[in-house]
Amino acid sequence: MFAIYACARHQVTPKECHLHAVKRIFRYLKGYPKLGLWYPKESPFDLVAYSDSDYGGATQDRKSTTGGSQFLGRRLISWQCAMDLESST
Repeated sequence: MFAIYACARHQVTPKECHLHAVKRIFRYLKGYPKLGLWYPKESPFDLVAYSDSDYGGATQDRKSTTGGSQFLGRRLISWQCAMDLESST
């Protein structure tokens, strides 16, 4: 998830290194064509959420990144990733 988000940050003014990163992501996805999400009816209803933040860790612009994921049992049901609009000081 983070690799895709990191590449998406540069889609307005991409450089060659960003193109190489996107190609690596596509090579990974091509190597695992049967990956997918499956939610059987008999799965237990155990809702678990995780989150993480990196306050000002981006060396280029000092913006914070926050992300999270929610699982139902062992299966991912949602995720999010966001960057602050303001730079950390």
